Amino acid sequence: MDLDLGRDELIFIGAALGMLRWLDEQLPPGAVVLVEEPDVIRRRDVAALAADLPVVSRVVPAEYQTGLDVDALLTREPGLATARLVVPGIEYAVPAAARLADRLGLPGAGPEAAEIFADKHRMRQVAAGAGLPNPAYELVGTPERAAAFAQRFGGRCVLKPTRRSGSLGVQLITEPAAIASAWATTAAPEEPPEATDRGLPTEVLVEQLVVGPEHSVELLVADSEVCFANVTDKRVLPGPRPVETGHTVPSALPAAARAELVEVASRLAAAAGFRTGVLHSEWIVADGVPTLVECAARLPGDMIAALVSVAYDCGFIPAYLRLLRGERPALPARPAGAAAVEFLLAPPGTVTAVTGVRAALRAPGVLSAQVDVAVGDTLGEVVCSARRSGLVLAWGDDPAEATRAARHAAGLVEISVG
Repeated sequence: MDLDLGRDELIFIGAALGMLRWLDEQLPPGAVVLVEEPDVIRRRDVAALAADLPVVSRVVPAEYQTGLDVDALLTREPGLATARLVVPGIEYAVPAAARLADRLGLPGAGPEAAEIFADKHRMRQVAAGAGLPNPAYELVGTPERAAAFAQRFGGRCVLKPTRRSGSLGVQLITEPAAIASAWATTAAPEEPPEATDRGLPTEVLVEQLVVGPEHSVELLVADSEVCFANVTDKRVLPGPRPVETGHTVPSALPAAARAELVEVASRLAAAAGFRTGVLHSEWIVADGVPTLVECAARLPGDMIAALVSVAYDCGFIPAYLRLLRGERPALPARPAGAAAVEFLLAPPGTVTAVTGVRAALRAPGVLSAQVDVAVGDTLGEVVCSARRSGLVLAWGDDPAEATRAARHAAGLVEISVG
């Protein structure tokens, strides 16, 4: 990938190691300045991790997850003013990246849009104001308020933190009596390893439970104009913790249904005043109506960027970076094939054996297979994306073939626990 970047010209906020390794393969040495929270640098030994990546010129400590003081950062690190693009590496870096890009006169989501999509309650308010399909919702401060809300909708609801990602703290409730015991999981969700020790402030949003097939829409937006759109089919765990178990690109929906999802996602982007970058929104189609779940102003996780690249035979991440450079990259309007990912979900316990990986890699259509756990690891219940045990990525001529290939290969991998 030729981005024509010199030393320190890409500011990357948040040590997302997978993305940093990809950048290390694509960009010249020293192109990236990594900005990270001081306590995260110490706890995760980010300096040592960065030392193994020639693309990272240096690590700059800065408190950004609870509000970045852009002027103080630039006063302390004046060299950052010569950057040519600013990239958020994690969910909790999105507002900071937008504010820094705006201050430097570089393309980005825009500070206001970034704050909207970092707060699920504000996102709901913006969507409602734009007339987009929203479930009923309420910001609540006690389990009693949440239970009263649930009673109005047949005793069922969704509890979610306003500021978390990866399904952390999200719970589907089918009995109001269960809310009291479930409350703490949402009100004080576990902190992900990339979060600052200061704690990430959050509130509790209670929503009407909407049932139907789930999809996401990936938009590339340049100066408020959508220049690429994809619809992804999602698979999630049944039960109270709707962790994503697989994705397929492109969606197998009819063309009219895909177009409707792109249309509502584009309206959401416009309503928030989103400027430039990637917008990844999630929707449930209930009774034929796409209803908003949530939205992130960053690259999608869960291998969706890779799936788009395979299915459309393009470089999705390079296109995103070029957008942030102020370019208008051309991407295919239609996919050339399909791709799917299936995640490995091991049961709780201590891992005693891992088998079948080679068989999965030899299976038809498989592009990659990885296991993220090892013998001796202790596994908990899969309550968020971080608790999954690995994945299989596969391709096919159409969505059904790609999904079958990924699921078949994933079924060949066995993670035994005792």
